[in-house]
Amino acid sequence: MSQDDKFEFESVQDSRTIQKYLQALQDGFAEGRIVLKSEGSEICLHPGGYMKFEVSVKKKGSENKLAIKVGWKDKSDESPASGTISITS
Repeated sequence: MSQDDKFEFESVQDSRTIQKYLQALQDGFAEGRIVLKSEGSEICLHPGGYMKFEVSVKKKGSENKLAIKVGWKDKSDESPASGTISITS
């Protein structure tokens, strides 16, 4: 993978489909390999080591937005940062 590879996907899905995507991501993190494919575009990631984890939520009237970002460097020597978050249902 070159330094400038980029993959983007956006669509409207029901809750059950989004759950399947999130489960696939969870499985990929556990296995250390995530492959994303859409319309002839494909990217393979190998998550591991310490990762940056970001969660942001925005509510405006009846509109809600939840964004989750996970970032890491290949073969990183970074140490974990302090801080915790509680996510419940």
